[in-house]
Amino acid sequence: MTTRKERQARTRTALMDSAAALAVRHGIEGASLDAVAQSAGFTKGAVYANFSSKEDLFLSMLDAHFQARLRELDRIMSTEDDPDAQAREAAQGLMRMLDAQPEWHRLFFEFAVHAARNESFRLQLVERYRALRERLAELLARRVERLGIEPVVPADEVAAMAFAMANGVALERLLEPEAVPNSMFGDMLAAFFRGLRADAPPRPEGQT
Repeated sequence: MTTRKERQARTRTALMDSAAALAVRHGIEGASLDAVAQSAGFTKGAVYANFSSKEDLFLSMLDAHFQARLRELDRIMSTEDDPDAQAREAAQGLMRMLDAQPEWHRLFFEFAVHAARNESFRLQLVERYRALRERLAELLARRVERLGIEPVVPADEVAAMAFAMANGVALERLLEPEAVPNSMFGDMLAAFFRGLRADAPPRPEGQT
């Protein structure tokens, strides 16, 4: 027998899945809450029982996705694997996600378009996006410390560059998938981090 909390979690997931599918087809502005509820097999009241607004619904989807990405990045970056191998594994994780959830990056670009028209939504989107980027920067700084090298580019800038590459690959994959093999992003990240390490001098002895 399922608990009330489990039923609520399933309802929230069904509503978020419905909203994602509708937003991909019609854009966020065209995905009405009535349509979201109907497509998921619920009443509009079920939407408001779980989310305060349409923006809250879509931002909750973003939270769930970013949390999953954070868990994966934490797992990859906590190992002592070679940095090239870590970069390739992180890249492969993104490519697997694009294959398994091709609608996600369409939806992310929909978020960006909606944010450009809605300042309140933009600020909330940026808050979440920045938190994910800051976490990656923390993981990168920790990895550089373990490697014993002096970074030539601040970790927060490296994280921003990595995000820019990931979004660029996702856009290219969306527009022309046959031109973006699964190995491309891994090759990009590995070359990028090799270049950063090649420019980085050893950390002076005794410096922490």
